[in-house]
Amino acid sequence: MNQKIKILMIDDHPMIIEGYQNTLLFTKKESQQLEIDIANNCDEAIVFMDKSVEKENPYHVLFVDISLPPSSDGLMTSGEDLAAYARKVLPKSKIIILTMFNESFRIHNIIKTIDPEGFLIKSDLTSSELASAFQAVLSNPPFYSGTVNSFMRKAIRSDIVIDEKNRKILHLLSQGIKTKNLASHLDLSLSAVEKRKKQLREIFDVQDGQDETLVTAAKNKGFV
Repeated sequence: MNQKIKILMIDDHPMIIEGYQNTLLFTKKESQQLEIDIANNCDEAIVFMDKSVEKENPYHVLFVDISLPPSSDGLMTSGEDLAAYARKVLPKSKIIILTMFNESFRIHNIIKTIDPEGFLIKSDLTSSELASAFQAVLSNPPFYSGTVNSFMRKAIRSDIVIDEKNRKILHLLSQGIKTKNLASHLDLSLSAVEKRKKQLREIFDVQDGQDETLVTAAKNKGFV
């Protein structure tokens, strides 16, 4: 008996999409019939999703690249926003995230906000892994690539618990943002930022007060 699988692939690089498409068509099971739609930006993706809801023919699987140009109305700024939208309008669809980002803050944030059935880092990706991820997500999710699994193991092994604001402080510091500019990124006062940085130095046992030392300590624990 044929299994019809409706797929939406979202990526702004046509050659990458073509590679994904060819891999799935070449490696699918004989019983699987794939119907693949392609969106190259946020606006096209929203149109495809909304139409599938209107026609009561929802997507079974969405492949979502994180790095996408923003939508024309500015409401969607990345694939992360698209995936969050998909969770609302297509609650039964399985989401596979594909991204070049491999910073632990970004990985953590995507897992926490989207909880994707599949999570692949493009630098890890092979045709074989894409095919395995697709079949695993259909039958026994989740499927995470090596970099994601490595981060998850580090986070589980560590007994350090850091809230979202503190994770973001570490992430911004690792990007070279100065303390005086952190407040505007975080919707916190400067004194609140300083207090949180002091907590982080205590958590990571950083004595010298240097941002670089704090970031290095956080990296060693898998938080950056």
